[in-house]
Amino acid sequence: MNLPITDAPERLELFWAVTIFAGALAQLVAVLTSLPAVVLLLSAGLVIGRSGLGLVNPFQLGSGLETVVGLLVSLVLFDGGLKLNLPQQVARLAVLRIVLARLLLALPCGLLAAHWLAGLNWPLAAVFSAIVLGTGPTVVTPLVQQMRLAPPLGEVLEGEGLVLEPFAAVLALLLLELVLGGLGGWKQLGIDLVIRLGGGVVIGILSGLLLSELLRRLPVDPNSGLRLQLTLGVLFLMFTGCEVLLPESGLPASVAAGWMVGRRDQVDSAQLETLIRQLAQLAVSILFPLLAADVSWAELSPLGFGGVACVLALMLVVRPLAMGIATAGLSLSLPQKVLLAWLAPRGIVTAAVASLFALRLDEAGVPGAGQLQGLVFLTILMTVGIQGLTAAPLAKLLGLVRPAPSEDEQNGEESLGSGGEAALKA
Repeated sequence: MNLPITDAPERLELFWAVTIFAGALAQLVAVLTSLPAVVLLLSAGLVIGRSGLGLVNPFQLGSGLETVVGLLVSLVLFDGGLKLNLPQQVARLAVLRIVLARLLLALPCGLLAAHWLAGLNWPLAAVFSAIVLGTGPTVVTPLVQQMRLAPPLGEVLEGEGLVLEPFAAVLALLLLELVLGGLGGWKQLGIDLVIRLGGGVVIGILSGLLLSELLRRLPVDPNSGLRLQLTLGVLFLMFTGCEVLLPESGLPASVAAGWMVGRRDQVDSAQLETLIRQLAQLAVSILFPLLAADVSWAELSPLGFGGVACVLALMLVVRPLAMGIATAGLSLSLPQKVLLAWLAPRGIVTAAVASLFALRLDEAGVPGAGQLQGLVFLTILMTVGIQGLTAAPLAKLLGLVRPAPSEDEQNGEESLGSGGEAALKA
């Protein structure tokens, strides 16, 4: 973990050039081959990072790594919040029941699997179980869009990730502080969990209200970038403020702010959402190679078959059992339940939290920090690789994919969009 930090400007220029190029190349290959982009982005990071050519070492950024990752993650979560919409009652009920089932079942099962199969001690096993509790919207959303899932399945999968991943990050941080002796006990952990989650959501909603009012007062000018600049300014200020006041509360705040802006009627909101979506895709293209570059085979190999067995238990036993309980009695078809039980890839927030926690544990002299990070990244590699490659074929086999729009329908949509823009300008 204690790697030398090279701060020479030319090294950092090469660092960012290689990272961004690798992400762009992976996205290009995904478009040309129809392979899942998240799998190729992860592979690109392995090639350029510590396990491959050694061109990119995230520790070259020093303390700036946490800042860069945090701001980019907040952008991705804000974009997810903008699109967070569960119009159907079955979708809302499904997300609520999935969250509860994973908290009550997946959390303790992950603890047992990490201890008994992967060999982590009980405190680190608890931290691991919390880190991998949430599925990654940074992975799920691109997969859902690429697969063209029929509703409400895509909305349920995205909603699960957007609700659980910030919660999991906050819970994992508090468990880490408990391990390091920074909390007074389980009661204090519960109080801090409510304060940080609740505080983040409240700050996010207030920031979203402020931003939406500012956007509403701006004149409509398609050539002006002020709308985007204002959005990023409010978002990044909100996120950094939350992290200073209540660490990790910036994640739920980003989702809440995006959700609030998305719910309020804004003039020219479609243009803003398009720009935010493009920036979020750029953030994903940078984050995945950047964090995957931190993976070292030296940290994965000691886990052996026990680590693989732990991840397989989460994928093949814990997830299907939790989904079976959560979806029992809901008006979802058997194919929909099967895909829900299979698809649970972990994403950017999971990788970022693991890297940060491993550093803190290593600095505190707690044994097993590298083993914890290795198991988390093994979980990401296996879930993204296996489920990312099989999700689209499985969805097609189960008949859950919407047909691609015909050329006439696409032209009709474009005509409607042009007419709407003309009406706005008028």
